[in-house]
Amino acid sequence: MNSELIEHHHPQSKTELFVVFTFLALQGFGGVLTVVQRELVERRKWMTNAQFVEEWSVAQVMPGPNVVNLCLMIGGQYFGIAGALAAVFGLIFGPLVVVLGLAILFGGIADNPMAQGALKGMGAAAAGLVIASGFKLGITLPQNPMGLWAAIALSVLTFVAVGLLRLPLVWVLFVLGTVGCVMAYRVLNNSDVVTSDSVQDDA
Repeated sequence: MNSELIEHHHPQSKTELFVVFTFLALQGFGGVLTVVQRELVERRKWMTNAQFVEEWSVAQVMPGPNVVNLCLMIGGQYFGIAGALAAVFGLIFGPLVVVLGLAILFGGIADNPMAQGALKGMGAAAAGLVIASGFKLGITLPQNPMGLWAAIALSVLTFVAVGLLRLPLVWVLFVLGTVGCVMAYRVLNNSDVVTSDSVQDDA
């Protein structure tokens, strides 16, 4: 973790947290993964790509919407409970107002073929955004402590289990997530042992 990056790039106030997550949520058509990664990593530089993947992984396996979990963790990290609430409120308030307004307007044209076509078109665009985010986050795999090929193997197994076999996500996360945790722990533990042995040899 780059301490200098965290020191110079972090939210300055709870108000900034609220504004950033409101702006972020209002861009999240069809899902916010792409927008979250671009806003927090590329624009705000609150975290690196590797840190984002780690935080998103934790948010993914926790109960509830993953982006809500992520903003709770980020807000809580900097400003405690007040920061977590500010981030979540920012994430929810703007879209809530927009969705209520659209629901009122869309109620009268829901059966219109043009409206149905527009929704299908937005679905295709959202799928493209998710795929693009997957490629962006994939560049962090070489930095994974398990090694590139082990990380790729787990990624492929997860895709096959969820995308092709349609297995329940909770069981896939439990089984493959546990395997990944054990593999990473063993690698990190062995590297710590090697490092301590080399320090003793130098001494």
